[in-house]
Amino acid sequence: SLIAKSHGLSDEIIGLTLIALGTSLPELATTLMAALRRQAEVALGNVIGSNIFNILAIVGITTMFGNLPIAASFYNFDFWIMFGAGIVLFPFVYMRVNITRLWGAFLTLSYASYLYLTIQ
Repeated sequence: SLIAKSHGLSDEIIGLTLIALGTSLPELATTLMAALRRQAEVALGNVIGSNIFNILAIVGITTMFGNLPIAASFYNFDFWIMFGAGIVLFPFVYMRVNITRLWGAFLTLSYASYLYLTIQ
């Protein structure tokens, strides 16, 4: 809250950026090491497993202790970004096609664009 106010940002923006990036660094390191060792199953398993855990278990456990209100901005923006990301990745998983460096650059640029649009 202090960081958000000192930079003129909302708490939601801080949660979506700084906290998300900070808590994802161990996953990034694990996935990067697995990719460098050509252990694609470990890399992909880490990413998918972490996302499923974050979306289902953490939200589930948290809401057992109290309601979690969902902001209108989530429905209007973030939900569609998540949905679009799933659609973009679906053909790779379904058709078992490798995600190339070019697609990796596209995904990274997409995330940077998402952050930019979120902060605006």
